[in-house]
Amino acid sequence: MSGTADTVRWRQPDGAPIGCREKLRVLDDNHAELLQVMRDAFDDAILMGVDEDAMRAVLADAVRSLRSPKRG
Repeated sequence: MSGTADTVRWRQPDGAPIGCREKLRVLDDNHAELLQVMRDAFDDAILMGVDEDAMRAVLADAVRSLRSPKRG
């Protein structure tokens, strides 16, 4: 596993780890890309004068608003 994989544990709903290397690669790549996009958005907002706590709340709200594709 690469980079962030050491700190991220990809688990199935039953708690078992994801074992497929290709799935792990995709998950790790998505995680790294997401972190970079979030970092860029956060930095831009702060440099444009947005309050840090307010921007953190916007990002947290975005995560909370995600709906599972399994629930239709």
